[in-house]
Amino acid sequence: MVPPVAFAEALRVWFKIGCLGFGGPAGQIALMHRILVDEKKWVEESRYLHALNFCMLLPGPEAQKLATYVGWLLHGVRGGLAAGILFVLPGALVMLGVSFLYVLGTGIPAVEGALFGIKAAVLVIVVEALLRIGRRALKSRLLYGLAALAFIGIFFLDLPFPLIVAIAALIGFLATEKKEGPPPAVEPGRWRAFWCALAVGLTLWLAPTALVLAALGPGHVLADVAAFFSKLAVVSFGGAYALLAYMAQEAVEGYRWMSAAEMVDGLGLAETLPGPLIKVTQFVGFLAAWRDAAPFSPPAAGVLGAALTTWVTFAFPMMLIFAGAPFVESLRANQRLSGALAAVTAAVVGVILNLTLWFALHVLFARVEVVRAGPLRAYAPDLATLDWRAATLALLAAALMLRLHRSLLETVAVMALLGILVRLFL
Repeated sequence: MVPPVAFAEALRVWFKIGCLGFGGPAGQIALMHRILVDEKKWVEESRYLHALNFCMLLPGPEAQKLATYVGWLLHGVRGGLAAGILFVLPGALVMLGVSFLYVLGTGIPAVEGALFGIKAAVLVIVVEALLRIGRRALKSRLLYGLAALAFIGIFFLDLPFPLIVAIAALIGFLATEKKEGPPPAVEPGRWRAFWCALAVGLTLWLAPTALVLAALGPGHVLADVAAFFSKLAVVSFGGAYALLAYMAQEAVEGYRWMSAAEMVDGLGLAETLPGPLIKVTQFVGFLAAWRDAAPFSPPAAGVLGAALTTWVTFAFPMMLIFAGAPFVESLRANQRLSGALAAVTAAVVGVILNLTLWFALHVLFARVEVVRAGPLRAYAPDLATLDWRAATLALLAAALMLRLHRSLLETVAVMALLGILVRLFL
């Protein structure tokens, strides 16, 4: 049973979680567990963990989906909306302000030095995520093989991330033996709720994109931003780090909205701010619109790009929670869905390895060329452009996080300070 909770009290708690949600998905899920399960006792441990497993089956940031689901449990649709929105809103507003500081602070030595140090921390943060997810996900030879194939597919063959996810999920689904169990619980009226949530959610999710296309045409940068991040929201399985590899390469090499160095800056800023890590998409949308602003001013275009990106990124997974929440209990014992999820998570390890190498090359070397030979693609760094300062800072960040086990915020703060000193004196 879910205990009665005053709606005003729930709003206060969700806003608190949105403001304190540092540390990426793991930190946010742990924070919600401490507040919702241990302190408030609004949700039982078993129900919380089962809800987390359900959220991991769906695209989108797990922590935001989990917040939306618990909000739905407590107060229905209005509770889910309040939880999902307040989980994202504080971090999104802070990210918007930081994006303005970023474009206006170009050329200021202290700002550039701080970002230089943060890049080294970002590289180690991604390596730490690779190790953590790898230890959790790779539990059999099949899963190790899927991780290796996913890495080869995306790094050397340039296969689309959605295709890799789909193939991994299919292999995991077919390779898992179906076992008989007790009949699942059935929520009354669940199909009616499903179709209602789908109809209303899709309409609201796609409405801003349709408005942009009608007002500005398909060739405008905001139309490209809306279309790309809408597609990204649909295929965002496996967590933020898996998605970042695909997004970074498309934003840098495909649309050319930003440089690789700026992409690393955006990830570093997202890591240090509250809210879902995937809010780095907002930074990309802001920069893309700022630099191709017509017929708007750059500040107005940047705000529109950030708002549009945030909407299409987070509205879609919230809709899926409202559509799928009544089916949660019936999915508890579905072994094949669990097998598909395990396979996708294994493939994500390979994709994050691709992200790690991509970031490492662009952080440590000033010049990196893309070399193609038929269907094969490789990156060739110019060894003469190795930045010894970036390499030294990366080693120091690795010592702080992996050896001394300092927190993410501590590491980022130290590296930002060291980056300023390096930029001013070396």
